[in-house]
Amino acid sequence: MFPLVCKKRTTLTITSGGIALKITLLSGGSGKRLWPLSNEVRSKIFLKLLRKEDGSRESMIQRVCRQLDSVGLLQSTYIVTHKSQIEIMKNHVGDSIPIISEPYKKGTFTAAALAITYLHSKIHVKADEIVCVIPVDLFVKTDFFEILNKLPDILIQSQADLALLGTTPMYPSNQFGYIVPKMNNRIDYHPIATFVEKPDERKARRLIKNNALWNCGVFAFPIKFMLSHLKSKSFPLLYEDMLNLYEHLPELGFDYEVVEKNRHSIVIPYNGTWKDLGSWDALVDYLGNSVIGLGQISDDSINTHVVNELPYPVNVIDVPNIIVAASLDGILVASKKNSSRIKQIINNVPKRPLYEEKRWGTYSVLDHSKMENKIETLTKKIKLLPGKNISYQLHHKRKEIWVITSGSGEFILEDKLSYVTIGDVLQIPLGAKHGVKAITPLEFIEVQIGTELVEEDITRLAMTWEEAIRYCKNGGNCEQGS
Repeated sequence: MFPLVCKKRTTLTITSGGIALKITLLSGGSGKRLWPLSNEVRSKIFLKLLRKEDGSRESMIQRVCRQLDSVGLLQSTYIVTHKSQIEIMKNHVGDSIPIISEPYKKGTFTAAALAITYLHSKIHVKADEIVCVIPVDLFVKTDFFEILNKLPDILIQSQADLALLGTTPMYPSNQFGYIVPKMNNRIDYHPIATFVEKPDERKARRLIKNNALWNCGVFAFPIKFMLSHLKSKSFPLLYEDMLNLYEHLPELGFDYEVVEKNRHSIVIPYNGTWKDLGSWDALVDYLGNSVIGLGQISDDSINTHVVNELPYPVNVIDVPNIIVAASLDGILVASKKNSSRIKQIINNVPKRPLYEEKRWGTYSVLDHSKMENKIETLTKKIKLLPGKNISYQLHHKRKEIWVITSGSGEFILEDKLSYVTIGDVLQIPLGAKHGVKAITPLEFIEVQIGTELVEEDITRLAMTWEEAIRYCKNGGNCEQGS
């Protein structure tokens, strides 16, 4: 669970120039590049693989939030993510950071536009306040985020519409966009001459000689700038209107739609570490160990890594320069150089993830069977964190059988509260209201039996346990057993 507690949320974060700064984190991705650990719901930013100084591991989103907190910006941060990722997002960052839900996956421009209409019409942020849009999947040191506190002052001094962050290239790459600055006498920012998107290596060398910077995908602007742009394109300015039209809005990138068309932009150079950890080849350098999970690598398997989430060991002998990644969704064995080719064959893997993280814990799919009479059975192993609960809910197309295998908790069935512990078997008829809260870490096997076993077959009556207790006829007093 995310260890930080967001400081008391304030309406404004005041900088030395008196202008407030809001941070908008864009969280997306299709989950293909780090398969099989990543999927459409559990994208790469949620993989707890990055090693911290104390030896523990954190996800990309947890690292970014921790760094924002260290520079005093977490309390003015908002996250934009697809509705399917809200549960896992709360699992990683808790409930203190506001989450703006995308009903459909769109491009970075459309996601940023949704955030702007939310800030403008829902919480009434002033038009001259500054918004900084940041992709969650960047890997930088904390000094990168210290620059963000300077953005309002720099935008005022430069009188620019838009500020971008660019980092000094470490080598000529065809994987990143380049920003070519108009060099001036300042060291904190430069006007922008042009943008070049993913040039070949020869052209990249020429760009670097002309002081070009890698585009970090970080943009800052006054809210009024974005509102004006939305108005000129006949986009809604109200959050509810934007949501209603979202399905029909174009999928647009912020670079193409805004950055490359603006003539009053500046770039702020950054000379520290900046990495895109979007492939296994790039990520393994930050794992801290050659083996994560069960397994061994022989001494002659040089530069090989194993990341194993399965309860079975993976052993590699005399195979150098490969990545082996294993999860319930599948197993990848690939040369590091070409591991990104997994995107070309990912359409052949199951659509339904076999492992998911929720706001209350995790579940793993153990078996899914379909009978000739159209009856399905789905078996899950569910783990609830202590103090967490699933919603008070019911299902229209399935009954469930739960077997408590570890821990203890409170269980509500048809408005009757009881205490449950290891060995209890709970029968939940079709349409019955039910919910559970973990007192200690709680694990149980869930067997679903029905005609259409999909996650969407759920009616939630209460999200919090306090709300669920109000349904109870026995006044919230636990009875022993189920």
